[in-house]
Amino acid sequence: MLLSFVTLLLLTFTSLAAKVKDFYTFKVVNIRGKLVSLEKYRGSVSLVVNVASECGFTEGHYRALQQLHRDLGPYHFNVLGFPCNQFGQQEPGSDKEIESFARRTYSVSFPMFSKIAVVGTGANNAFKYLVESIGKEPDWNFWKFLVDTNGQVVDAWGPNVPVEEIRPQVTALVRQVILKKKEEL
Repeated sequence: MLLSFVTLLLLTFTSLAAKVKDFYTFKVVNIRGKLVSLEKYRGSVSLVVNVASECGFTEGHYRALQQLHRDLGPYHFNVLGFPCNQFGQQEPGSDKEIESFARRTYSVSFPMFSKIAVVGTGANNAFKYLVESIGKEPDWNFWKFLVDTNGQVVDAWGPNVPVEEIRPQVTALVRQVILKKKEEL
């Protein structure tokens, strides 16, 4: 009797664990301090990036991310920017300062979120999910995680991989979304 209870408990736990969250099930705070559900991005492809204002990669990545967002989004694609100060203390400003810098300097129009930790014990849960899903952990600014329409992580790249290099993979996923929507019409 005890054995079957333990077995039932294990089966229940296993079935709950099988219902793993996807990226879009998380809630995060946007750059203006409002709690938002990432659910609003479900059905679109997302490139999730930990950004920093004072990094050697800032110029190239911000410009390329904004161009990608402009070219492919926001109906089928979004860049989602998460400021992070964990690597080289290169994102020291407040959320207001970060937003002002990104919008003024690079005309950023993609969604930005409140500054977070992306690794370690204080890491944001959405980023924990990204890291655990793909098995790659950011070790610097401008890590890029490609998330499909269902919130599953497709791939991840470090800052040494330019946005232009991953553009074909992102574009292919977005093309699939557009073709699927056309078929549904």
